Amino acid sequence: MQIFALLLEFCKKTIAKMAAKLNLDKLDLQIIHEMMDNAEISYADLGKKLFVSGGTIHVRIKKLQEAGIVKGTKLNVDLKALGYDVIAFIGIYLEKSSLYDFVAKELQRIPEIVRLNYTTGNYSMFAEIVCKDINQLRFVLHDELQKIKGIERTETFISLEESFSRNVQVFTQ
Repeated sequence: MQIFALLLEFCKKTIAKMAAKLNLDKLDLQIIHEMMDNAEISYADLGKKLFVSGGTIHVRIKKLQEAGIVKGTKLNVDLKALGYDVIAFIGIYLEKSSLYDFVAKELQRIPEIVRLNYTTGNYSMFAEIVCKDINQLRFVLHDELQKIKGIERTETFISLEESFSRNVQVFTQ
């Protein structure tokens, strides 16, 4: 437990240093925390919750957007309810790491790929893909990915279940 407390304190201090560097104060961090929890909350309601005016919230959100910290809001959709039954992760091996930018642009053209990371370790890149069924996954793997020059090979992992998904906790001190 002591290690956890030390780690938590370290994280709080690190976030506080980053916030100071970005010229963020406690109210900015509280706004980020609350909006990450519920992006649908109105500025007026959020202002009441944080004891400031809705106008103040509006100005702060605008500042956070201009700084590139807030990049919009997202609708959380149950993909399975819409018929997207297959979520997979693809480890991608590149012929040369210098091909990353080219390959990333090519992968961005495939709509089923919803997330792409440049990674260390076994793979050069790691992608998340969402498909309606196995046939669509096969099409993407065989007919789309294999055509991209610079990809040496891939390794695919099919997700059986997502146990949880969450945002990082922004500490407000």
